Amino acid sequence: MADQPLPSWRFVSFDQTELERLPGKTHYWHCKPGMVRHTNLLFVRAQLPPGQAHKFHFHPNLEEILYVLAGTAEQWVEREQQIMNPGDSLYLPPGIVHATYNTGGAVLDFLAVLSPAHSEGPVTVEVSDREPWNSLRG
Repeated sequence: MADQPLPSWRFVSFDQTELERLPGKTHYWHCKPGMVRHTNLLFVRAQLPPGQAHKFHFHPNLEEILYVLAGTAEQWVEREQQIMNPGDSLYLPPGIVHATYNTGGAVLDFLAVLSPAHSEGPVTVEVSDREPWNSLRG
């Protein structure tokens, strides 16, 4: 049986997302290379249980938009912190350190769109173990 070529467009129902379980978070990929042909977007729905986080990190070559669907996010951008609620969004240019903490009592459910999907170097650089990021939250 020959491999089917990737489609140039695609409907993706929730049960067709590419599931990625990581410690403290679950990703449901709707769009990324390997799912559709020639995409330059990464689109993921992320869920963090109460008390979990995507700690301080940055994307050297990708811009990002975060959009909260449900729950409460303690959102950090560099050294500034703000609470995000459903309907709130955040735009981040490449190279900006940020972190998302679920400080609420329910699952934090949010969308992330990143671009370009193809770039040189790492997609994400974790910095939560470095100063000043490892001491910002007290």
